[in-house]
Amino acid sequence: MTVNLVLTALFGACLFVLYRVYRARVIAHRAHLIDTYRFPPSIAEKVIKAYPHLGPADAELVMMGLREYFQVTNVAGKRMVAMPSQVVDVAWHEFILFTRQYQHFCSKALGRFLHHPPAEAMVTPTSAQTGIKTAWRASCHREGIKPDSPTRLPLLFKLDSQLNIPDGFRYSINCLAEGRNDYCAGHIGCSSGCAGGCSGDSSGCGGGCGGD
Repeated sequence: MTVNLVLTALFGACLFVLYRVYRARVIAHRAHLIDTYRFPPSIAEKVIKAYPHLGPADAELVMMGLREYFQVTNVAGKRMVAMPSQVVDVAWHEFILFTRQYQHFCSKALGRFLHHPPAEAMVTPTSAQTGIKTAWRASCHREGIKPDSPTRLPLLFKLDSQLNIPDGFRYSINCLAEGRNDYCAGHIGCSSGCAGGCSGDSSGCGGGCGGD
């Protein structure tokens, strides 16, 4: 009986290792597809139309953000990833309008169709908070940032502020800064949750639509 239990445990451990190796290869393959995918040029044009103060270089930065969101989703697997950037969300929505291209991209690069539910469609506030925390940790992991003690913001969490997006989500490392009403990035990485912007309100984690 003891030998059988040992063999069963070893077999289970081998299967687990093989699965981890397989999943790592799948993620790497899909990451390459995301990195090399050519988005329709009109998406950047639509972003500039939505935010006329942006120039072509700014729009390209937004497209980098869209690519990064898909990379973060790839890393997160089937977990819901909330969208930390309003301007990238606009680009994502425009991409979805290319229905066949978007469906093909999702199938090849993500292994599933990534839906775009609006923020108000989140089942509960907790699910929205979980989604932004997943986005934060995956973004930090990709950029070599400690999620619990960040010294800088990942791309998706700084774009709206950097590009001065009027209806954007703004995050801050310095959560005690006076006169600021940004979302506190440091709180997102804490196990206690995402409560409070930097001004001490209860505005939550920030972030809009999420991919399920």
